[in-house]
Amino acid sequence: SKLPREELDKIDYKNVSLLQRFVTDRGKIRSRRVTGLSRRDQTRMARAVKRSRELGLLPYVDATKGIERSGGRGGRGRD
Repeated sequence: SKLPREELDKIDYKNVSLLQRFVTDRGKIRSRRVTGLSRRDQTRMARAVKRSRELGLLPYVDATKGIERSGGRGGRGRD
C-alpha cells in the first residue's frame, strides 16, 4: 500500500489511524514487503507503533480476540 509523501511525513505515535494501517488485526507490525515502505520509513513507522503501544494509544494485541476463552489447561470447568 503505497502512501503519498505527505502521509508518510505524518508518521507519528499520536497518529493512530495511520499507524493502524501498518498493523495486522492481531496487532503485529506488517513487514516491509507488505507495507511497501522504504527501510527508513518502515523503521520510523515501527518506532511510532511501539511508542504508541507504550503510551496505551495502540493495543499490543487486538482486545476482541482470545480474551474470553473457556478451557485452557486441564479442560475442567470450575464447579
